[in-house]
Amino acid sequence: SEQLNRFAGFGIGLASLFTENVLAHPCIVLRRQCQVNYHARNYHLTPFTIVNIMYSINKTQGPRALWKGMGSTFIVQGITLGTEGIISEFTPLPRELSHKWNLKQIGGHLLLKGLTHVIAMPFYSASLIETVQSEIIRDNPGILDCVKEGIGRVVGMGVPHSKRLLPLMVLIFPTALHGVLHYVISSIVQKLVLFVLKRDNSHNLPTESSTSVQSMLDAYFPELIASFAASLCADVMLYPLETVLHRLHIQGTRTIIDNTDLGYEVLPINTQYEGMRDCINTIKREEGMLGFYKGFGAVVVQYTLHVAVLQLTKIIYSTLLQNVS
Repeated sequence: SEQLNRFAGFGIGLASLFTENVLAHPCIVLRRQCQVNYHARNYHLTPFTIVNIMYSINKTQGPRALWKGMGSTFIVQGITLGTEGIISEFTPLPRELSHKWNLKQIGGHLLLKGLTHVIAMPFYSASLIETVQSEIIRDNPGILDCVKEGIGRVVGMGVPHSKRLLPLMVLIFPTALHGVLHYVISSIVQKLVLFVLKRDNSHNLPTESSTSVQSMLDAYFPELIASFAASLCADVMLYPLETVLHRLHIQGTRTIIDNTDLGYEVLPINTQYEGMRDCINTIKREEGMLGFYKGFGAVVVQYTLHVAVLQLTKIIYSTLLQNVS
């Protein structure tokens, strides 16, 4: 039973990671392409139009077009984790908050998160370009291209950019703001959901026969549901800010994206925002308030996939446990 529990925990975690990073990747690709596509007439606010456009892109360019940039998103995650570890080793900034936290600790902890996002920023930029650049016009990127491009952007070498490229200094504030807010919102939601679920579980005391199955599900699923709800809330609440952030990052990088109205043809990105405030005002003026939510249907598809995988894991897992016990 102990062995099975361990195996189950591992399996459930793996299924969740797989969904988050592999299965959901086409949703991330499309969401970003819609966010940066200021030409778009179709805002793709619902999952139905998104699925339709995914099908068209897949048909004209093949499945690779939906999974592009996946390697670089893993690399950026790795760089972020590594950076956080290194900074917390060599500075007094706490990586975890103790139970007896105070305001100074929270400030230090959030500063650590902000610094981490700022250091990972050029690589995030390069990875963003890989996920939105149209498959039709790009050469096969190497797995470490995003590291090379990121370093190139810092030292001002590498790919020729246009005059409209925003200096990294302009990107620091929106990038750190988005990263820290995402972390704060998801942490609060996660704690709240866990608290509610654990409180509910303590009321429903299981009968003897279902104890082992139930206790296993109680051990792993609240954590998964809490982290799912946390990501969902943070993504939904910060969607407009993410749209602005992605447009600022992509400006002047000579990126050509897929036409998200048609699913074939390509479009250049020729924006001329001067910074965060200008970008917000321009979107409001030219695309309306819904312009900040372009591609929102992809978020709905992404989290629906999540729920489906969670449910499926739960069913498979309960069946396995009942058979064994």
